[in-house]
Amino acid sequence: MNELILGLAAGTGLGFLLQRGRVLRFEKQIGALLLRDMTILKFMLSAIIVGMLGLAIAHDVGLISFNHKTMNLGAILTGGALFGIGWAVCGYCPGTAVGALGEGRWHAAFVILGMLVGALLYVEAQPWLERTLLTWHDYGKISLPRAINSPDAPVIAGFTGIALLLFWLFERKGL
Repeated sequence: MNELILGLAAGTGLGFLLQRGRVLRFEKQIGALLLRDMTILKFMLSAIIVGMLGLAIAHDVGLISFNHKTMNLGAILTGGALFGIGWAVCGYCPGTAVGALGEGRWHAAFVILGMLVGALLYVEAQPWLERTLLTWHDYGKISLPRAINSPDAPVIAGFTGIALLLFWLFERKGL
């Protein structure tokens, strides 16, 4: 039960931040897709930095252990393409569709219905996918720090530095 309450609190907090950051707005979504408005990219980069730091600290103090999925090229390329196509066609990604529905944008319900249908199709296609697509170049359970043989801290610092440089460039260009 505590995990459900924690999940509800985290989801509510994320929804609040999505709404306050104005990333639920359709024009922000389209602006991001057309590379004319970097609000969503700035929001995502900020979330990645906070997540990287939080996970690294939680791992270092022993609160969590990492057991991520394998890096499978077929799954990553196909999933990324489907995500991008869905975002371009609908103007929402999964999180922003749920947030937009919460704001009363009823057309987002069709996006959510599409996600549910897609999940059902994935479950039905799972045996076939495991024999075909999911056999393409499985690199195992790797992470960027392990792939380049580096501790976590320099990778996090480097990513954060690049993100801060991008933030500065975006603000300078009015994006």
